[in-house]
Amino acid sequence: MTPIPFLDAPSHATDTHPDAHPNEAADTADGTPATGGTTDGTGPDGRVGPGAGTAPRAPHRVLSALAVVLVLLVTSGWTAVRDRHPEPGTRTAALLAWRDGRIGGRPLPAPDAAPRLVARFFRGLTGTQQDRLAARHPLVVGNLDGVPVALRYRANRIALARARAAEHRRTTDERLTEEGRHEATRRMHRFASLMRAGRRILAFDPTGRGRAVEVLGDLERAQRVSVVVPGADTELLTFERTHRRYSAPVGMARALHHRERATAPRVRTATVAWADYTAPRGVGVDAASGELAAAGARRLVSFLESLPGRSTVALFCHSYGSVVCGMAAGGREERLPGRVTDITVAGSPGMRADRADELETGARIWAMRSEGDWIADVPYLELGGLGHGADPLSPAFGAHRLAADGATGHTGYFEPGTGSLANMAAVGTGAYHRVDEL
Repeated sequence: MTPIPFLDAPSHATDTHPDAHPNEAADTADGTPATGGTTDGTGPDGRVGPGAGTAPRAPHRVLSALAVVLVLLVTSGWTAVRDRHPEPGTRTAALLAWRDGRIGGRPLPAPDAAPRLVARFFRGLTGTQQDRLAARHPLVVGNLDGVPVALRYRANRIALARARAAEHRRTTDERLTEEGRHEATRRMHRFASLMRAGRRILAFDPTGRGRAVEVLGDLERAQRVSVVVPGADTELLTFERTHRRYSAPVGMARALHHRERATAPRVRTATVAWADYTAPRGVGVDAASGELAAAGARRLVSFLESLPGRSTVALFCHSYGSVVCGMAAGGREERLPGRVTDITVAGSPGMRADRADELETGARIWAMRSEGDWIADVPYLELGGLGHGADPLSPAFGAHRLAADGATGHTGYFEPGTGSLANMAAVGTGAYHRVDEL
């Protein structure tokens, strides 16, 4: 498939995530693109800053982008979209069992019921009944918005233990290829990591590439909650990384959480690594279109509606995650809860809006882009459902423009010690007087 530079460079579920432009095979040692810029952040034309290395968007560039889109559609035949079918598995069986289940003579709520209805149902159960449902239906209870937070944590530990045991059996299954057994080993180790003492897993689904959500801090007592929404190539095997850890959702959330605590030690904060949607894999039609983002936006809104307490919420949306946040704020199908006060996009390919004031939200919109981030080279347009619209960092968009000092490449925004992380922490804690705007 012909690559198109709309989104994150593919990591293919490895433990690394290069910052290279999707049309380049590799990046340099310091994480800057192999071509199109220099290590000091200047572009071929000598410009410095967020647009470094980006040529003026002349009409021929737009025509070139359209030509690439046409080639992509012809060569792919839209198979990346049309042939995407949900994988049957443990999750499907769990949903069927839940549908037929009862507790205390009462039918169980639908898996897609509104969070407030789910919360009302569980308030009517005894503690014993709640624990019984978690033990019988951990994959449903652990992922159902509206279920008490502590019960979801317990249900997901049960689901993780069962999933780890299943993968352990697959590691010695001779019917699998050597690659299949290796994949099972990697998943088994990932599940074991998520089960470590003290980890709060709010959502876990091992089906297919998998999804997960982790909470840092006390979600129920927090005054301010920060939610990290990652971009393409996010799945269970890339939910956390050993190398380049701050390019993965867990590393992003941990870095932000620690920086927020240092920024405002008297403010009770919680940070969420939210990877509970099907993200695009690599580049192509899925990354250039909004279909997966629209589905992710619905899940994100449901999650936000289910948050306990009265905390304010700030969203921190990286790359394709900013498309998810933009569609959640766009008001086309869903509407963000009023408790969302801030939306920060980093390395964004667009928010599916031409201006910030088109978003149906009262939240402040912030945007940042590091020097050398190849995302600056994407065609900021939307045509035939492909592309994600205007550049959120452009003055015409109307977002608050944040400095990203110290961040490098496309995945360096959450690195400790960077100005980008400091700015996000200031936004997340409401310390707006400490924000460094361009």
